[in-house]
Amino acid sequence: MAERRSTFEDLNCWKAGRELYLFVRREVVSIFPANEKYDLTSQIVRSARSVKANIAEGYGRFHYKDDAKFLSYARGSAHETLDHMLTAVDDGYIYEDILKRGRGLIDESIRLINGYRAYVLKRKRGD
Repeated sequence: MAERRSTFEDLNCWKAGRELYLFVRREVVSIFPANEKYDLTSQIVRSARSVKANIAEGYGRFHYKDDAKFLSYARGSAHETLDHMLTAVDDGYIYEDILKRGRGLIDESIRLINGYRAYVLKRKRGD
């Protein structure tokens, strides 16, 4: 039986990014008003999706510096997602309890991204 190869899906930071994305899709934008479909809804879904997508793309790159760069993009997307959630609170679309849960998922994603990025830079994968 062939041994399964490691993929980006095995990374804890990617798993945390996926959890954040699913939270945004299922619990945040589901309560936004219909008139936000092409504005805030689209923006927050794309930024949450970008967290995990950038982790995956960096993992697929050959050079460790590319991986680290995409991890930085993922971290930026996590911060962007938080900003969109704060906007949703300001606009009265979500309450503080949802923001608190989202902030926890974002903080955990950022913590794991930072840890993996430090590991990547220390390990210096070859070309």
